[in-house]
Amino acid sequence: MCAANLFTAEDVAAILRENGWLPSADAAESDSDLRNWLARAAEWLGPHTADRAALGELLALVFGYDAAAILREAESQAVMSRPGARDVIREMASRVLDGGDLDSERFKQFIEEMKAAVPWRSRALFHPIRLALAGRAGEGDLDRVILLLDEAAKLPFAVPVKGARQRTLEFCATLD
Repeated sequence: MCAANLFTAEDVAAILRENGWLPSADAAESDSDLRNWLARAAEWLGPHTADRAALGELLALVFGYDAAAILREAESQAVMSRPGARDVIREMASRVLDGGDLDSERFKQFIEEMKAAVPWRSRALFHPIRLALAGRAGEGDLDRVILLLDEAAKLPFAVPVKGARQRTLEFCATLD
């Protein structure tokens, strides 16, 4: 679903404040990097959400990540039991751990490299990647969550955000 964006940076900030993820009420006003991240989060996630609750669910994926809890879920177990899922995770981990931040350009390159390295496509390729990095298997809206992680990990949020590298290490350590 990609529709008109109903949300602004202030909507994102309000959700973050409600959940205790924003350090203070005026943090976004005093930090230009944080303001830019809030605007990008609204721009990238907003068109893929039908309502404020759905936007909050996607933002929660940025701020909460527990690989052990993720891998206990039946949906996650189903994804990881599919043929090739562990191969995709190994290839993904190698690329994430060898490279820098996953921004939009690097993510596109990363996906092209993954397609060249493994024979799987579509769900068989994307669901394990999204599960490991976003914490949930699903559609393209989760790719936008992934693109927000590394930048968010560098910002002064009230809770630490785990970037792609940290999530990959945690996921792989928990997987085996």
